Amino acid sequence: MTSADLPQATPSLHMARALALAESALYLTSPNPRVGCVLVREDGLVIGEGQTQRAGQAHAEVMALRDATAKGHLTAGQLPKGTTAYVTLEPCSHKGRTGACSQALINSGLDRVVASLKDPNPLVAGRGFAALKTAGIQVDMGDGAAQALELNIGFIKRMTAGDNQGLPWVRMKAAASLDGITALPNGQSQWITGEAARIDGHHWRARACAVLTGIGTVLADNPSLDVRHVATPRQPTLVLVDSKLEVPLSAHIFQVTISGKPRPIWIYTAADLTHPAVANKVKALELLGAEVIHTPNPTGKVDLTALLVDLGKRQINELHVEAGFKLNGSFWRAGLVDELLLYQNAQLMGAGQGIANLGTHESLAQTPKLRYHSVDRIGADLRIIARKIANKIK
Repeated sequence: MTSADLPQATPSLHMARALALAESALYLTSPNPRVGCVLVREDGLVIGEGQTQRAGQAHAEVMALRDATAKGHLTAGQLPKGTTAYVTLEPCSHKGRTGACSQALINSGLDRVVASLKDPNPLVAGRGFAALKTAGIQVDMGDGAAQALELNIGFIKRMTAGDNQGLPWVRMKAAASLDGITALPNGQSQWITGEAARIDGHHWRARACAVLTGIGTVLADNPSLDVRHVATPRQPTLVLVDSKLEVPLSAHIFQVTISGKPRPIWIYTAADLTHPAVANKVKALELLGAEVIHTPNPTGKVDLTALLVDLGKRQINELHVEAGFKLNGSFWRAGLVDELLLYQNAQLMGAGQGIANLGTHESLAQTPKLRYHSVDRIGADLRIIARKIANKIK
């Protein structure tokens, strides 16, 4: 059902439809934001709809204009008088791989634009609205700001100036028992949660720009870490933290392909790339389609902050971390986690590994503070999303 099918559709319903269109592009648009657009005639008839496509292809506004054209609602390239565009993010004002959406709307002759959210991208940041107003188009802020932010939380963080420093949104996923154990002392962890939770976890993988794991997980479990349980038009990039460059060339992570080509894999290491054995390993990894990035810290391990800075430069909006006890702890101790995605099963496992090695605290004031964002039943399990209290993005 579209907003055109709804009796006496209101501006709120039109924006809700635009948000639904944006959500339908959740797995598609990386690194661009997920945006939806609905074109509504003065009498309330919906005449065009669209959502942002793959990077380098048309944005939501252009798709909506194409839809309106296909339905015969443009005359000599002009929309009917009084047409309003409901769009979930400020139309872009710069020409990248596609033309400026604000100019496309201006050229269409529409009268009004209603947007959920201002685009924080420094290349836009109000310029899209300004261009529309200069052209005589009325611009208003509408409903849906919270939903538009949730759909683009990584893009918003990466584009927002200040403490974020262009870093991606770091979402850490874990599955644990009611007493917080993720694996028995012998390492057994499959399966703590049920099938519904595992399928839901693949939804979060699919929406991420990249999935990160550590060499410990690769050596212990040899996972593929691809998206299998939900339909997706793309596979996220795989990021591996491997300080000593120990990853086997036969590891399953190298067997995931996209349209017959290897999935992008970025391996961050602290190993001496000038050492002959290491240099040979790098060449072998490159033949498998991997890229090796040298980001050492003074202790001989991968500098996680430098890793995130590099991922930000590579336009990674959402980073989905599925790693082990040690690497999870390193992320938390460095203060780099924005969100915990925890699937919790109602069993007690006793001794074993927890979610993260946080070290020993001498007071509660030293512990990472989170706030519950949502708690939902997923099959027989709970899905808990908790966010760092200090994070400026709510």
